[in-house]
Amino acid sequence: MLLRSTALLAGLSLAGLAQAAATHYPLTVDNCGVPQTFAQAPERAVTIGQAGTEMLYALGLGDKLAGTSLWFNNVLPEYQAVNAKVPRLADNDPSFEAVVGKRPQLVAVQFEWMVGAQGVVATREQFGELNIPTYLLPSDCEGKDNLVGADGTRLQAFQVDSIYKSVSQLAEIFDVQDRGAALNADLKGRLDSARQQLAGKDLANTSALFWFSSADLDIDPYVAGRQGVADFMLRTLGVRNVVESTEEWPTVGWETLAKANPTWLIIARMDRRRFPADDYQKKLEFLHKDPVTRNMDAVKHNRIIVLDADAMQAGIRLFRGLQTLSAAFASGKAAQ
Repeated sequence: MLLRSTALLAGLSLAGLAQAAATHYPLTVDNCGVPQTFAQAPERAVTIGQAGTEMLYALGLGDKLAGTSLWFNNVLPEYQAVNAKVPRLADNDPSFEAVVGKRPQLVAVQFEWMVGAQGVVATREQFGELNIPTYLLPSDCEGKDNLVGADGTRLQAFQVDSIYKSVSQLAEIFDVQDRGAALNADLKGRLDSARQQLAGKDLANTSALFWFSSADLDIDPYVAGRQGVADFMLRTLGVRNVVESTEEWPTVGWETLAKANPTWLIIARMDRRRFPADDYQKKLEFLHKDPVTRNMDAVKHNRIIVLDADAMQAGIRLFRGLQTLSAAFASGKAAQ
């Protein structure tokens, strides 16, 4: 099902457009505790992270992108045409020089470990010295300590409002508030429909495990911990996460996971090929052949859901991911 935001935007009446308050510049936005000031709506932006990229595409701002980077999956089909016109600076992390070379008036960042205190690309201060505002998606900084663990540790459970906040703030920065309101309405509608699909269904004894990837198939996998985005998806649908760590994506041994024996296995499908287990087919082969995993109930009964990796992240794909999970939990049949 394609994102309905395009239809929603097209359906806005002139009266509705007139109700949207225009942005008054200079605009200062408090972003993850760091104020960022915009003298005008950015004409050139660079994204580091697919979630921010597709969020800007969904807001109709593809023509403002001068470069993208850090991709897990191919772009959503409805954005292929606009994405083809935008230079990809890197499949993974870009260099600081490559980003600055695009002369951006905004750098939108999905993960603080890319641009932050220990940023792989740079610190926010380095961009600030060049008068380049940075916008870190609040989902990766609010209620989270990114200096603990490989992918940070949640100090409190992920809040879906942080995604709506990103949409609203980016819409305000670019002075397209009407589009932001329409997009958020669509996302909230998807979340509600996912919940409604399971109304009345008893999932009290249903559990699940998210397997993102593995540095090598012979070692402990990266799985979703408690309080993160993937855990939010399960809690929203009334399903228990068998992993107890509060790290975002901790490594846990298969013996421990097999003992927990989750009802469902949810494995990431991605086009990135940094690790062997990025290939979901190799995940499936491992699960069915490994002497430990092949005896798990979810494997024996084919309760394995293949889900886009970016649907496990804090972006617009999360909501269609919720709908995919809800459909599988409701029917008892795996979605691939």
